[in-house]
Amino acid sequence: MTVPRLRGSFAPGTASAAAQPLLVLLPSLGTTSALWDGVVGELRTDPRTSGLRILRIDLPGHGASPAASEPFTIADLADAVLAVVDEAGGGAFHIAGVSLGGTVALELAAAHPDRVRSLVMSCSGSRIGTAESWAERAAAVRASGTASLVTGSALRWFAPGFLERDAGGPGARSLGTLVDIDDESYARCTEALGGFDRTASLGALTVPTLAISGEHDAVTTPAAMQDLADDVPGGRHVSLDGAAHLAVLEEPAAAAELIAEHLDGAELRAAASVVHGRGMAVRRSVLGDAHVDRANAGITAETAAFQDFITRYAWAEIWDRPQLTRQERSIATLASLVTGGHEGELRMHVRAALGNGLSRERIAEVLLHTSLYAGLPAANAALAAMRDEFASLDGVDGADADADAETRPAPHDPHREDRTNHG
Repeated sequence: MTVPRLRGSFAPGTASAAAQPLLVLLPSLGTTSALWDGVVGELRTDPRTSGLRILRIDLPGHGASPAASEPFTIADLADAVLAVVDEAGGGAFHIAGVSLGGTVALELAAAHPDRVRSLVMSCSGSRIGTAESWAERAAAVRASGTASLVTGSALRWFAPGFLERDAGGPGARSLGTLVDIDDESYARCTEALGGFDRTASLGALTVPTLAISGEHDAVTTPAAMQDLADDVPGGRHVSLDGAAHLAVLEEPAAAAELIAEHLDGAELRAAASVVHGRGMAVRRSVLGDAHVDRANAGITAETAAFQDFITRYAWAEIWDRPQLTRQERSIATLASLVTGGHEGELRMHVRAALGNGLSRERIAEVLLHTSLYAGLPAANAALAAMRDEFASLDGVDGADADADAETRPAPHDPHREDRTNHG
């Protein structure tokens, strides 16, 4: 197998290219990057995507890409796409593909998740057809050329009545383009499709995924696309009414709206992920890996959103601000927890304060000072909690029989919500 040489072209944007995300568009078997003309035009008028860098890449022997005489796989095509992206500046990118282009996009998302920011598969699948059916198509093209496919493609590609309404438009032009596709390259593409099956990988995809289908598509049906989306964690499927296999050509405005929305959401989630990562680093630095690992192990579907919230807002947005040192933030936190009577949280932050460089004497002084304003009962409970944490660190029982009753922690009240450790 060989990695074919592909070529692509940039659609000009309205903002500095280096500052904008990249969207890679891949066409279907038998078409060229012109398949995306209508969608690109719509994306350019949408404020969410008007400055987007858009790189369209042709398949082997299609459009601007040179013909291929050696066999290749979908994985080889994915590597060839990466080579073009790297030549254009590299980095991570969003990717959308139609049919064969969609399988290449899926391969990239599965094999190179660090490079793919989001995935759009239009009228495609984790497996399309059978190896036997694609071998028959390859043999037919080698015998009679791509011109022999025009009639059948017209029926598969477009919804009933579209070509009549589109007389001389992009649908007709795409059929004309099919005749110019290199026969051997087309045959090699069908053989690559025959050997492709990423169904088992769908459940492990980590990139935001959108599946678009056409209402009248008999090749990759809406039901099949829904199944694909269901198998991808967080996957979404939308079927476009009045469209068939080339839905992005037949309904460019609707397709562009879905893509713009998907990319916008993916960018927001990516930004949130960066903040979450920064917050998690601060959280581990302050509270320690053991505590954070226990907290993460206890996350449930019901508490996941809250844990994400405190990681991003408490630890990334507040604890990471440079206006106060970590020690100063520990002092403020201890005082606040004493005032609120949150002994469970206080115990955790006594340890955190030690990790932040506060001595035991200074921690005790903070609690003594806070007693003047928070009240003696609150300070009493806080001092007991502090004593027990110090004793635990020293490996002894902090609540031994000789301890004064006044400084023993109050009995645990199961109805006190503030005893739950949210750190």
